Amino acid sequence: MNRAAGVLFALLLVVVVGGVVVGARSTPAPERSAVPESVPPAAAAPLDPDDPAAVSDTADRLGIPEEFLLAYLTGAARAAEEHPGCNLRWNTLAGLGYNESHHGTYGVVDGAIIGPRLDGTGGFMRIPDTDGGRLDGDRHFDRAVGPLQFLPDSWRMFGDGGDPQNIRDAAVAAGRLLCSGDRDLDTPEGWSEAVYAYNRSEEYLTGVRDAAANYAVGQAPA
Repeated sequence: MNRAAGVLFALLLVVVVGGVVVGARSTPAPERSAVPESVPPAAAAPLDPDDPAAVSDTADRLGIPEEFLLAYLTGAARAAEEHPGCNLRWNTLAGLGYNESHHGTYGVVDGAIIGPRLDGTGGFMRIPDTDGGRLDGDRHFDRAVGPLQFLPDSWRMFGDGGDPQNIRDAAVAAGRLLCSGDRDLDTPEGWSEAVYAYNRSEEYLTGVRDAAANYAVGQAPA
């Protein structure tokens, strides 16, 4: 190869390689929809649990395991039966699930989710044992259990004999907890009081709202 041809080849190589690199870097990220900060968050679009294709597509788009999405739909449907005036939407339950355990993907040990010991240290509440360790394996202090992180005493009140590690049972129980006290979750006060009943933290309420609002516009939380 003569000198001129070599220079031309090198220039072509730089242009081609540079084009690949620039092209890779300039690929835009998928555009996200704006999420309102209002309370209550908007209701997500209705979803038929008996439509496997729709459930699968929605689960993939929102980053929710199908089993969990179906459980949130069941929890909202059961709440509508047991508390007709509550107006609990499935994406609020999904907001809880996202914040508590990222839909059962965080904190799993040997197939179960057991939270930290609530002994008053490390910024946690102090809650002496209420169930003899039956649900959480701790006979001295309580621990939150399951993908929706129920305290043993709360599970006693709302679990109706189910298994807190089972997301379907947990979602139904969460609906009962949120709807207790004749709350109307279509109102700002009712929705906020319901989430505070689950975890009395402004940061937690904001996290649940943001996740639920993302699901309402058809995208996973950022």
